[in-house]
Amino acid sequence: MSAFSRREFYEQLLYGCILPTVQQGLEQIWLLLLMCLTCRLLWILALPSHLKHLLTIAGGFFCLYHFFQLQMIWVVLLSLLCYLVLFLCRHSQHRGVLLSVTILIYLLMGEMHMVDTVSWHKMRGAQMIVAMKAVSLGFDVDRGAVRSIPSPVEFMGYVYFVGTVIFGPWTSFSSYLQAVKGQRLSISWLWRVSRSLALSILCLLMSTCVSPYLFPYFIPLYGDQLLRNKKHKARGLAVRWLRAYENTSPFHFSNYFVGFLSEVTAVLSGVGFSEEKDHVRWDLTVSRPLNVELPRSMVEVVTSWNLPMSRWLHTYVFKNALKLGKFHAIIVTYAASALLHGMSFHLAAVLLSLGFITYVEHVLRRRLAEIFSACILSKKCPSGCTHRNKKGPLVYFLNLMFGAMAIFQLTYLGSLFDTDSEDSPEEEGYGMSHTIHKWSELAWAGHWLTLGCWLFYRLIG
Repeated sequence: MSAFSRREFYEQLLYGCILPTVQQGLEQIWLLLLMCLTCRLLWILALPSHLKHLLTIAGGFFCLYHFFQLQMIWVVLLSLLCYLVLFLCRHSQHRGVLLSVTILIYLLMGEMHMVDTVSWHKMRGAQMIVAMKAVSLGFDVDRGAVRSIPSPVEFMGYVYFVGTVIFGPWTSFSSYLQAVKGQRLSISWLWRVSRSLALSILCLLMSTCVSPYLFPYFIPLYGDQLLRNKKHKARGLAVRWLRAYENTSPFHFSNYFVGFLSEVTAVLSGVGFSEEKDHVRWDLTVSRPLNVELPRSMVEVVTSWNLPMSRWLHTYVFKNALKLGKFHAIIVTYAASALLHGMSFHLAAVLLSLGFITYVEHVLRRRLAEIFSACILSKKCPSGCTHRNKKGPLVYFLNLMFGAMAIFQLTYLGSLFDTDSEDSPEEEGYGMSHTIHKWSELAWAGHWLTLGCWLFYRLIG
């Protein structure tokens, strides 16, 4: 079959992918957006707080049923189990830990015994949000950030809040209570919703219609032969890395799509603002794509990938695990993230590898910053730091080098997310053989680079 000309390709892209994708995307989410707007309008009204919570629960139940039908029962069971544990342990000072253990057991049982894998993974996002909310509430009550255990209506309103129950993001119980009071409608609120919705659609199009054809058509680095036949089995190392980046890009933009969409649903329903005196700023940010695609460090990538989840992991996992030591706390944090994301071998492999990569990068850059007294840490130095070399060729070179290494590691780790893989359905997660095969194709370069950085750190330490 003859190859498409450029004009034919772009016409097919527009009418065969872009327009249908936008249409199908809006058809999937319009009802959720309508429920979020309804919730926002109801919160403005002078209704009793318990009635607002009840209406929020009803909206959350409706959206869960719309997306998951009767399978939503597993999300409901998890929320009921969480409140039961919270109530039974109301006199304990370890509610957060007990809730964490309970949720872990429930998720493991569901993953391995109670529900078929495909159905369970479809609900993984909703399960994750319920689990994160319950654990954060337990620890907040332990620490006194929340004065007392909320009533069943308050708890269920928080868990089933329509703005976060499907796509997230995680929000604290205090933020939820503050939002229930109802902020007045404003131009800044409408602008934030519109901006996030436009960005979410753009990222959906990038993930579905642009990234899969990134090098064959948009940036034809493969050459004319591969432009004509994307499935050509090229053996060159450079082509394998280009394919790996091409596999990574749709995964990245699908994450940004969900991140911006979760901003839309949360802000549209009234959550995601900060108050400065009498001024309200709608400033909820879930993802920072530029910090991921053009990173300073892998630490910045992990933080910018999902800001609310990163904040949750740091506050409720990392800080509680610090007594084990910093390295062990990092590994525990990434292990907790892997468990929340589901029992998929490739996800666990990526997240645990990230734990080692970010730790090695952090300690190496800290040591080099001490040696050169330079602003080359994983995170940008504050304006008043004590480093002598804040700018200059050395600082720029080292930061660019570590940024390039971060892009390299992102490509290496993201090569696992291959939508053309036949190893297993994407909903079930890719198996061990797929993971080993993909990283073997790239000669385990990311792991060897991490080992080399660690050895270099030990030599200069």
